[in-house]
Amino acid sequence: MLVTSKEMLKKSMEEKFAIGAFNINNMEFVQAIMDAAASQNSPVILQTSAGAIKYARIPYLKKMIEAGLEEHDIPVVLHLDHGADFEICKMCVDNGYTSVMIDASKYDFEKNVEMTKKVVDYAHEHGVVVEAEIGTLAGVEDDVNVADDDAKYTNPEQAQEFVEKTGCDSLAIAIGTSHGAYKFKGEAKLRFDILEQVKSLIPNTPIVLHGASTVIPEYVELCKKYGAKLPGAKGVPDEILHEASTRGVSKINVDTDLRLAMTAGARQTFVESPEVFDPRTYLGVGRSYIRETVEHKMRDVFGCAGKA
Repeated sequence: MLVTSKEMLKKSMEEKFAIGAFNINNMEFVQAIMDAAASQNSPVILQTSAGAIKYARIPYLKKMIEAGLEEHDIPVVLHLDHGADFEICKMCVDNGYTSVMIDASKYDFEKNVEMTKKVVDYAHEHGVVVEAEIGTLAGVEDDVNVADDDAKYTNPEQAQEFVEKTGCDSLAIAIGTSHGAYKFKGEAKLRFDILEQVKSLIPNTPIVLHGASTVIPEYVELCKKYGAKLPGAKGVPDEILHEASTRGVSKINVDTDLRLAMTAGARQTFVESPEVFDPRTYLGVGRSYIRETVEHKMRDVFGCAGKA
């Protein structure tokens, strides 16, 4: 069933677990994630970046999810990840998305409020919920590209004022994660003190963690074993993400881990079976790795297994 994220995020706050939000790009991603969610009896958020929309196109993305819903009776949110402006948010609302994110965090506070409020007003008129962001994450992911020097932590008081002025339904905050496969140069650490302050000021607003892939070491090593160049790839350890899920984070985004899983499967197949030229073979291996990754996240890290 295609739903908004309102009820599932409310439940996550009450029961102290996080919903996994997984980026999709093609059929194999959709199948793997929905099969995993069904096997774990978990709610799930499927999200598309602007890059995914450009690559796969909205009608295809929607129909693949609808096909999955014919097989699986689980609550699914279709979400726009990192909408850069009102136009792309409106396009997704008009095309049946149940949730959109307006990411105006690169602008100053007043501009962020103005852009977010415009999206909130339009989306709410159409029964769609809105995620926004305050604070800026470093890293690279599709159209998001922020240098380390430009990243900044979320100010808890500003977060409260922002939610009050915009009426957004959930809020992504910056507490030390970053986009892409190179999140930390030293020890991985998140600012849980900022999270606690934010939660104390806006206790009824679901909090979202972006840039939260583990950059799974096994898949990094598998990719490197078969020719990939990923020096220094490092993500957020599972135990830190699990702690975040129990301390007030309601939605955790995963993209890089899925890309690594797919790439590991394809590279492994090409090297171990060089005679293979059937896409179903190497994409099938990648799909199975994505499913294993999502099941692990839901069951062992986020705590959303059994919460559908």
